[in-house]
Amino acid sequence: MLTRNCLSLLLWVLFDGGLLTPLQPQPQQTLATEPRENVIHLPGQQSHFHRVKRGWVWNQFFVLEEYMGSEPQYVGKLHSDLDKGEGTVKYTLSGDGAGTVFTIDETTGDIHAIRSLDREEKPFYTLRAQAVDIETRKPLEPESEFIIKVQDINDNEPKFLDGPYIASVPEMSPVGAYVLQVKATDADDPTYGNSARVVYSILQGQPYFSIDPKTGVIRTALPNMDREVKEQYQVLIQAKDMGGQLGGLAGTTIVNITLTDVNDNPPRFPKSIFHLKVPESSPVGSAIGRIKAVDPDFGQNAEIEYNIVPGDGGNLFDIVTDEDTQEGVIKLKKPLDFETKKAYTFKVEASNVHLDHRFHSAGPFKDTATVKISVLDVDEPPVFSKPLYTMEVYEDTPVGTIIGAVTAQDLDVGSSAVRYLIDWKSDGDSYFTIDATEGTIATNELLDRESTAQYNFSIIASKVSNPLLTSRVNILINVLDVNEFPPEISVPYETAVCENAKPGQIIQIVSAADRDLSPAGQQFSFKLSPEAAIKPNFTVRDFRNNTAGIETRRNGYSRRQQELYFLPVVIEDSSYPVQSSTNTMTIRVCRCDSDGTILSCNVEAIFLPVGLSTGALIAILLCIVILLAIVVLYVALRRQKKKDTLMTSKEDIRDNVIHYDDEGGGEEDTQAFDIGALRNPKVIEDNKIRRDIKPDSLCLPRQRPPVEDNTDIRDFINQRLQENDVDPTAPPYDSLATYAYEGNGSVADSLSSIESLTTEADQDYNYLTDWGPRFKVLADMFGEEESYNPDKVT
Repeated sequence: MLTRNCLSLLLWVLFDGGLLTPLQPQPQQTLATEPRENVIHLPGQQSHFHRVKRGWVWNQFFVLEEYMGSEPQYVGKLHSDLDKGEGTVKYTLSGDGAGTVFTIDETTGDIHAIRSLDREEKPFYTLRAQAVDIETRKPLEPESEFIIKVQDINDNEPKFLDGPYIASVPEMSPVGAYVLQVKATDADDPTYGNSARVVYSILQGQPYFSIDPKTGVIRTALPNMDREVKEQYQVLIQAKDMGGQLGGLAGTTIVNITLTDVNDNPPRFPKSIFHLKVPESSPVGSAIGRIKAVDPDFGQNAEIEYNIVPGDGGNLFDIVTDEDTQEGVIKLKKPLDFETKKAYTFKVEASNVHLDHRFHSAGPFKDTATVKISVLDVDEPPVFSKPLYTMEVYEDTPVGTIIGAVTAQDLDVGSSAVRYLIDWKSDGDSYFTIDATEGTIATNELLDRESTAQYNFSIIASKVSNPLLTSRVNILINVLDVNEFPPEISVPYETAVCENAKPGQIIQIVSAADRDLSPAGQQFSFKLSPEAAIKPNFTVRDFRNNTAGIETRRNGYSRRQQELYFLPVVIEDSSYPVQSSTNTMTIRVCRCDSDGTILSCNVEAIFLPVGLSTGALIAILLCIVILLAIVVLYVALRRQKKKDTLMTSKEDIRDNVIHYDDEGGGEEDTQAFDIGALRNPKVIEDNKIRRDIKPDSLCLPRQRPPVEDNTDIRDFINQRLQENDVDPTAPPYDSLATYAYEGNGSVADSLSSIESLTTEADQDYNYLTDWGPRFKVLADMFGEEESYNPDKVT
């Protein structure tokens, strides 16, 4: 170290000649061999340039770092041309490290470093020099700055600031695969010599890895490194300065490299055959065993999928993968039976889920093993022949009637007898009993379908040899219906028809209900009752789907004539025995609009206009009554003034017949006469007015004296009536009623002597023969009686 420092000092003396150079930039840089004149920047006058006599000769000072000599290290010398060697000039030093790091001889201007310096701590120092007159204390020269640089030596080794390092590289990577780049730093001056020039090398980790000496990039050096053989590698890296030459300083770091897994290994079963033992009582879906294939890979590359190769047992068993252990879990898909089959053999295939196409050439990534399962015999409960028993029984079946039976068997080797009993929890009312040995089921009470249509209970079968082993089965008993109730029409029982209805319109759809079964259980038929089928106003159309329509048969209906119609509908069911009922529907005639919308169905609405209030209607009726009274009064007054007779001559009796204006209407004329008057002559006493002639006034008829009963006339009339009733071709016998009873108020009075106030002697009936053949019978009858004694006729 001392030799190196002396050499540096000698070089400095030869090149710089002990002179100083200013730190501040000058317009012109002069060499040390030039005359002692220079253009300097005086403090405070940096903007003025003028040539002065050179008083200072400056150069850059250097001092070696890490100086270890016993004497202070000489740095340089300050000198002024004004210094004649007489001791009148004093040199001063100020700035960085003045007095602490650097000292100056005030008389000679020699500068020394009084302690060892570290370039990495401070690379240079800025100082100011001043020459002062000792006597006057005035500056002889302007103060100037200069620099003392610490000259670097190779005293720092390279360091890995980010170490130790962790890296990874896939296994089976080719040679030269990138792993990691390391970097070392050197605190020495990179601009001075080779102190900071670093070279990298591997001290430990060969021949697996290599490193670039300049960049520090680590790469693989061997092909096909297998993670399953060795996974972790520790590599020691060295960084050496001075370009790796002798004497350079070095630093090291460790790089931990891990080989990551790739799927380069197929799964393998450790053995070719797996033996499993399974009890026959194992429930469906339970795990009955595990097998495992070994895959040396790691993570998802070691995930295995198991499959059962189609063959024996493939339908009874299934296999799934346990995600945590990568084992194949064998599960039961169907129940086992030792008595049916005691052993099963099948093959299981294990394969990787995630394949790497780079290793397909190595072979199939799967393996196969054989699984043999032995079924173990277990003492099992009895087995019913059916999973569910369904039975049927008619309601009201006598108690003790057997309706069915159940059967259970012990399928184990050396089978045992079976006992049956009904689970009391499911049949708490004890409607049924079971034979404990035979398993026959019988009724215990009378059943009513309308009360309970279905019974559901359980039967328990147990082994006699081991009563704790039991099995259970459900029994479903349907109670069949006996046709007890007739069907009835469903609501509504009342409907409406419009007055303007057309023939063939369906005014109501009706359906039926039966308390025996639901409508879906049987077929109903609809028809009119026989008495209503004769000239019906309505009829029933059966739609053959348990519904029927009420159909009109007329063109229009009138509420004035008939407001309500009663339609008897007969409904029959299809069960045995057939039940039927007659249901009467009420049909009300309503007023509707043209679209068929019902407006009113009340009887009062016939006479009441729509939209009028009750007060308005009463006022209208009062007005009508007053007008009618006025009209009647006016007619009565006119009749009092006009007393004209209906006949022009009272002597001509024939004219009386002509003015009756009633020639008779034959059989259909029921308004011209009252047939009861012919059968009972006493009806004349009631003083009835003829219905075929409208009376001119409201005056009461003339009171006539009562007429005694004439037996001859009565017998004659009865005889004629009997003759005409027997003869279907005879015309109606009403001529006598026309002339015998003309009624009260006739201007001709009566033509007969029944009501005549005169005696027969006063009457002359010969003129009757002049009236023609129609009056011949009457003329003969009265003409013959002229010879009789009038007192005999009453």
